[in-house]
This record gives sequence, structure tokens and C-alpha cells, in this order.
Amino acid sequence: MSHAVTPLPRRAAALTPLLPAVAVFALLALPLTPAGAGPADLVSGLMVVYCVIRLLRERRRPLSPTAAVVLGLPVLGLALAAVGASSQEVGLTGLGRYLQIFVLIPAAVLLLIRDRSDFRLLAWSFVGLALCQGAVGVHQYVTRTGASYRGEDIRAVGTFGPHDVMGMATVVSLGLVCAVGIALGPASVRQRATAVGCALALLAPLALSFSRGAWIATILTCAVQLALAGPRRTLKAALAVAAAAVVLVGGFGVGSALLQQRIDSITQVTDAPDQSVVDRYTLWASATDIWRHHPLTGVGLKGFPEHRDGHATLALSSASDIKGAGVTYERQPLLSPHNMYLLVLSEQGLIGLLGLAGSWLALLVCGLRRLLRVRARGPGLDCALVACGLLIWLLTDFAYGDIGGPSTVLTAMGLGLVAWWALAGDRQGDVVPRGGVPERVEEAVAR
Repeated sequence: MSHAVTPLPRRAAALTPLLPAVAVFALLALPLTPAGAGPADLVSGLMVVYCVIRLLRERRRPLSPTAAVVLGLPVLGLALAAVGASSQEVGLTGLGRYLQIFVLIPAAVLLLIRDRSDFRLLAWSFVGLALCQGAVGVHQYVTRTGASYRGEDIRAVGTFGPHDVMGMATVVSLGLVCAVGIALGPASVRQRATAVGCALALLAPLALSFSRGAWIATILTCAVQLALAGPRRTLKAALAVAAAAVVLVGGFGVGSALLQQRIDSITQVTDAPDQSVVDRYTLWASATDIWRHHPLTGVGLKGFPEHRDGHATLALSSASDIKGAGVTYERQPLLSPHNMYLLVLSEQGLIGLLGLAGSWLALLVCGLRRLLRVRARGPGLDCALVACGLLIWLLTDFAYGDIGGPSTVLTAMGLGLVAWWALAGDRQGDVVPRGGVPERVEEAVAR
């Protein structure tokens, strides 16, 4: 009898370090308030505190030198941009947000993940959250209770509402990328079949989000994942996706006309573009002009809205209309260029962009190098495909969007998974007890 019950407490204890991270995903599935820090943001902050307490209690060094350098690269540019902000309060607020998203949460996730099993649990958490938000989004489209799109309340936005119209698209896209990575890995047949089913199920809410940036980033990322996994799996997956698309759009007619219009609008930059495209390119031009006048350190954190109109043309509408999903008609000001690279360039200058982009590039190079290593001789290909896929998706989506809103914390969680794989996750064995310094399983057992 004792042999039957003893594993349960051990399994529960083994999951304890990951509970704060899993709680972040769970809270993102709940209805969110349009303004202020959401519960997921609060719990992510508590996760960082919990991680610090664990480090102090266990008296171990927080990060390996490589991990500390890679994750710490953005700090100098952020500090300089905070000093150059319009006020001390604005600078500190912006500095705290950037450090939370790009340094502290990724470092905490890196430290909390101990092995590939932990990594897979968080990857499945991405998928689970995506399915929850996707189900809400599809229901919004069917019942016409979503955000307003072309005069109809049909845009799938999940629980994020029209104030964070990209929230559900981001969640669904990242969940789909994780599902594809798991499906292409060396998992059991049942697990891979489940991952394929989840990926196919997420195609509908992704399409109904009407998010062009999310579509482009997801298609590109999945194509790269398939190429990295090998030609045979690429062909099988391409056939499955093609069949799903035929059934989804052709068989059920899921928004076929509206989807076609939205797809066509991607290329309509000079030939009768819609106002959202005009605003997007005008904001990009404004951010570029701001940077030309402040090339090294930018105008300071959160300084883009203040300098926007002085560098924009009259074509900019300065605000977008939002309506539906429980919100009456409002005008939402355009406070960012909707391009992460241009936002950093305008507010933090070349120093800030080199710090952030240098950190992301280092993670990408380390992640891809280790992916090629495990593909040749070792387990963990699914983790590699998930991590590299998450980073490629984020880097692509940053060309069409930036941080902001409750869904931003998911960006930080994704970067945490990327950091673990790139800096700690490819060695033999699954135990990584000291942040970023993997140890072999037999050494951990001996201890």
C-alpha cells in the first residue's frame, strides 16, 4: 500500500516550483480589465520574488555568466532611456516595465525550469491557454459578440476585449507554435496526435482574429519549424494544413469573403489602402524621423506619444475606433508605432536597440545551434523546436506590433522558455539545478 501512495506527494512536490509560472497562464484565461496591471502581471511579479527567495534559501548563484550577460544586455540602454524620459516617474515606470518583460521574468522562468519535463509542461500551458482563448474567440464570431470589424461585431478577441485587440491573436499564435513544435518532436504517438489536433483546432480562431501580423508571423514560424524538423515531416504537415484549410474555409465557409479581403489588404500599401494601413506606415515614418533627431539615446522611455505629432504627416488619424465585445464606441489613441524595433529606436536610440536586439540575436544563435546539435544526436528536439519557434514568432511579430496590454506578460514567459533552451537546455540529462548550468542526471541523483 505504501508503494502505491508515496509517488503522489513526490510528484506534487516536483511541480511546486512551476506553480507560479502555471498560474500566470491560468490567470490569462480569465476576463481582464482594459486598464492597469492585470492579475497575471501581478502573479508574474510574485514569481520573480519567489524565485529570488528560493535562490537565497538554497544559497546558489542565480545565473551562469553567459546567461547573465545575454539577459542583461538591454539594461544599459534602458537605464539611459529612463534618464532621458520626460519625468522621473515616467522613466521609472517605463524602466520597470521593460525590465519585467525582457529581463526579470525570462530570468525567473529560466531558473524555475529544471528539466525538459518542466519545459514541456509550460509549453502545454501555452497550448491550453490558446485553446481556452480560441474557444471564446470562435464563440464571439458565431454569436456576433466580438469586437467590431467592418461594421459587424465578429472579430475574435477572446477575453482581452477590443482594447487589446491583438491579445487573443498572440495567445493563439504562440499556442499553435508550441503545438507544432511538440508534434514534430520525438514524443509518443498519442502526444504527437494530440498536438496536431490542437494545432489544427487553433487555425480557426487565428483566422477569425483578422490579425495580419499574427498570420504572417505564424506562417513564417511554422515553415521554419518544419524546415528544421526535416523534409519528410514538412511534407506530411503541409498536407495536413492544406486539408484543414480546405475544410475550414471551403467546407464551412469560415469568414471566407472577409478573410480574402483582409489577406488582400496586406499588399495594398499604395493602391487604396485602408486607414489602418495608412496609420501604420505613417506611425513608422514618424518613429523613424524621431530617431533621426535623437540617434543615440532616443527621446526617453514612453516619449513616443509626446513627439509623434511633431514628426507625423496629416494622413495620421491619431486614434482608432473600437467597439464591441462588451465595449461601447470609443476612440483609442495611437500611442506607439506598432513596430517594436521602431519603438525602441525612437525612445531608446541605437544604444537601446543594440542592447535588446543583441540579447534576442544571442538567444536565437544559441538556440538554433543547440537545436542542430540535438537533432543530430540527442533528445529534446521538441523543446528545441518550441523554443526557436517562440523566438522566431516574436521577432517577426515585432515588425507589426509592440508590447502593451495584459497579453504582454505572455511575451516574457515565451522569452523565458527560449532562454532556458538557448542557455541551459541541450545537455545530456534533464536536471538543471543551478540557473543556466546543466548537470547530468546521474550527478544530480548522487547528490
